[in-house]
Amino acid sequence: MFPSIPARRQPRRTALVAVLLASLLAAAGAFAADGPATPTRNPDPLEKMNRATYRFNDFFDRHLARPVARGYRTVMPEFARRGIGNFFANLGYPTVVVNDILQFKLKDAAKDTTRFIVNTTLGVGGLVDPATKMGLVAHNEDFGQTLGHWGVRPGPYLVLPILGPSDLRDAPGRVVDHYTHPVSYLEERRVRYLLTGIELVDTRAELLAADEAIDLAFDPYALVRNAYLQRRDYLVHDGQVPADNYDDPLGP
Repeated sequence: MFPSIPARRQPRRTALVAVLLASLLAAAGAFAADGPATPTRNPDPLEKMNRATYRFNDFFDRHLARPVARGYRTVMPEFARRGIGNFFANLGYPTVVVNDILQFKLKDAAKDTTRFIVNTTLGVGGLVDPATKMGLVAHNEDFGQTLGHWGVRPGPYLVLPILGPSDLRDAPGRVVDHYTHPVSYLEERRVRYLLTGIELVDTRAELLAADEAIDLAFDPYALVRNAYLQRRDYLVHDGQVPADNYDDPLGP
């Protein structure tokens, strides 16, 4: 299956992979050192269903998504992949701006709007990322994070078919994010499908670096689940995660 993927990628794709790998290793270390947790409630009440979906996703990934991503990475030069990644990161940036506004992060909204305009114009449609060189740091916001910002708990962990890790807060948030993404408003259906397909393949190619860590895990399902929940908690709290959330990221 696809490893834990944020709702929309940011331009620094290698940084995303590094964070993912760090999250996976941290989760693995915690799992090995502390042993099974004894929470006051079951943090994964849908585990039986989730594991079945995970096995389906893993089969799909190993036999289709992963080989396609490897082929893409082999034939596509690194500079071209970087440009494609920049393009899709920029294309998804209106979602970031909308959620900045919904969270009342108005300074970030102004900076992110400027970033989008700069990369769309000076960056030739987003293929190049001059905004970062100008000091306009990329942010990561989506509707699931907006709900979390306003106190909505994530609820039980949920593995979606094909799409992978999520929870009962983030899953419907993805639907909202779909309607803030420019591709969803393209009239030509074939162009929408083509762009979506290229973005998925490019994303999967960037995440190939995480495959070995997942494959070598004693329990890959638990590793991906813990990494996803910790990463989302980190994003919702803008890196300021309450100490008690490390023990129970799902909350009370």
